[in-house]
Amino acid sequence: MATTEPVVLIPEFKAHYGSIPNFINGAFVQSESTRILTIDNPATGKEIGTVAMSTAAEVDRAAQAAQAAFQDWRRTPPQTRIQYLFKLKHLMEERFEDLARIVTQEHGKSLEEARGSVMRGIEHLEVASGMPSLMMGYNLEDGAAPGIDEEMIRQPMGVFACISPFNFPMMVPFWFWPYAIAAGNTYIVKPSEQDPISQKIVFELIEEVGLPAGVMNMVNGDKEVVDALLHHPLIKGISFVGSTRVGHYVYHEGAKHKKRVQAQAGAKNHLVVMPDAVMEKASQNWINSFFGCAGERCLAGSVLVCVGDEVHAQASAAFKEAAEKVTVGYGLDERVFMGPVISASAKARILGLIETGIEEGATLLVDGRNPDVITPGCEEGYFVGPTIFDNVTPDMTIAKEEIFGPVACIMKVETLDDALKIIDESPFGNAASIYTQDGFTARKFKYEANAGNIGINIGVPAAMAYFPFAGRKDSFFGDLHGMGRDAIDFFTDKKVVVNRWIWDPKTMGTWS
Repeated sequence: MATTEPVVLIPEFKAHYGSIPNFINGAFVQSESTRILTIDNPATGKEIGTVAMSTAAEVDRAAQAAQAAFQDWRRTPPQTRIQYLFKLKHLMEERFEDLARIVTQEHGKSLEEARGSVMRGIEHLEVASGMPSLMMGYNLEDGAAPGIDEEMIRQPMGVFACISPFNFPMMVPFWFWPYAIAAGNTYIVKPSEQDPISQKIVFELIEEVGLPAGVMNMVNGDKEVVDALLHHPLIKGISFVGSTRVGHYVYHEGAKHKKRVQAQAGAKNHLVVMPDAVMEKASQNWINSFFGCAGERCLAGSVLVCVGDEVHAQASAAFKEAAEKVTVGYGLDERVFMGPVISASAKARILGLIETGIEEGATLLVDGRNPDVITPGCEEGYFVGPTIFDNVTPDMTIAKEEIFGPVACIMKVETLDDALKIIDESPFGNAASIYTQDGFTARKFKYEANAGNIGINIGVPAAMAYFPFAGRKDSFFGDLHGMGRDAIDFFTDKKVVVNRWIWDPKTMGTWS
């Protein structure tokens, strides 16, 4: 442990956020549940709040409130609805630094990563504010026959909900609800029970902008709340981000109850290195991909696939050198690149997979099991340092399972086709990237790589708000992805109107 001065937090920050309430029908209300979880600061291991695991009855109250608000809200002109998004955007920009620090406190991200996640949330408010244009339909005069016109109109459907993950507690709900309410629906957010504080702050800002009661609701909880959302007859659709196991459950259970479902799930992302890669720049990019957000993101690099012996030797040496320079500590410490993982149980699971990699014969190139944490006062934090395994084979557990932590695997193959085969045979299909300066190679990769998000010399191919967040195979369940044009289709139903007006010259006069 380094002996530098401790980090000084900004004075207005709370040491404890108290009990996190629900937000139902325009008001914060404490849950009636007696099942209480503590919320830890992952960097210190100390409690910073509590949250009750709400009941199905509380989900019902939120759904009833959202349904009651729907009829008036859908009749509110879209140009009026988006004014609330503009107001919220300005409030979030005013509170930007505080919001980022809250994310760091409850999740563990570095401050720079937290700032980026808040900015991405704001970007979704900006894109959804284009709803008066995005929601437009189309029409065709005399489309069916002379005098018969045909048109397609989009209509909101009712109450929607999202089940949000722990890894981006501020950002991910913004992938969904701004589009939903701008289109005229009403909404329920279920934050992750591990870090619900930032959503509570967002709902304080929602309350401040004056959205009509019932349009936006929040219910905290665990599986009981998830099941209540999936089963509730008033809820028309569910958006989910999380693990493949839970995503599969959400998709099938929601569909069984006649809901639209988009479930974005787990990943095992491969980064392919070609002989013409610019190694110095690429290795720095790998650090962000594999170890940014402590590896706790579905676009994180998992496996570095080196094409050829020389590439393997150069890439493993460059990656090792870069990884050993990564600073680990409390994310509010501006010197820190990588913070802790979310919980003690997550740390234990990751350490167990590192042991499995050693047992299966992979070479531990960089050992992150006992990292040098540069921030004082973090002895009880949930830290795992950058870890790199070399000589990994596709049959190893660490090559197949999603680790969701700062653990990288290096494989060697002979050709690009060998690398594409590994990507294709993975059950996951979230992202894949290639490092090359050759246009034909890049085109072949983006054409053939069986993954939804493709990076060319980019290790985290994250879509902007106006593009969909793609995914294939066990990384996505559903038809319409989150964000972009898919969001407009998911949150609206298309209605086709075929109309003919009979002209009677005796009663209507002449028409010229």
